[in-house]
Amino acid sequence: MASGVRVFFAGFFSRVMRTRLMQRYFAPYFPGMQMWLYRATRGRFQLSALLVPSLVLVHTGAKSGLKRETPLICWPQRDGSYFVAGSNWGQPHHPAWTANVLAHPEVEVVVSRRRFTATAELLTGAEREAAWPILEAQWPGYREYERQAGREVRIFRLVPRS
Repeated sequence: MASGVRVFFAGFFSRVMRTRLMQRYFAPYFPGMQMWLYRATRGRFQLSALLVPSLVLVHTGAKSGLKRETPLICWPQRDGSYFVAGSNWGQPHHPAWTANVLAHPEVEVVVSRRRFTATAELLTGAEREAAWPILEAQWPGYREYERQAGREVRIFRLVPRS
């Protein structure tokens, strides 16, 4: 899909996904549906990848120590790293995966069936602010989730390890 068309559809769906109807009846079930489809297709398909670059983050539970898999939209960077953000659909609490990554920043990343290890770095200050235009260029209105949630959305850079 051409970049301009993709941004148009991403902008449309961004607005739709922030509605109360979608927040209540779709958002709670989307990650589970996406992971089911991802597993059923042996990593060949993610719903979110139809609109935006996506990955699966494999992280360790902060309390349980168990491996967890979370599908996320991502923002590929020229240096080979990826931005991911814990918007949690604009909910007032941080998504669990962000607490896990803060506790255990060594993660695995699966992008287009390619798996690699990475270190998750929390962006703060000016670096975090500089990331917002990048996030919104791909998913227009993304920062509205932060306003809606009434909390600071955690943004991480996933840096591949050699």
